[in-house]
Amino acid sequence: MIRSRVEHVFADQKSQTALFVRTVGITRATMRIGLANIVYNMRRFLFLKRLNASA
Repeated sequence: MIRSRVEHVFADQKSQTALFVRTVGITRATMRIGLANIVYNMRRFLFLKRLNASA
């Protein structure tokens, strides 16, 4: 069974980073979401790196 990881990304952002965008302006909201994406990608990279190192 193959499952999509798309839903996981949004669930992770909501739970781990407490992503609730309450900003004034689309530019600030875009920046906040972009930073949350970068944090997720960094955490995922480190997880996969550790997983690969242990194998």
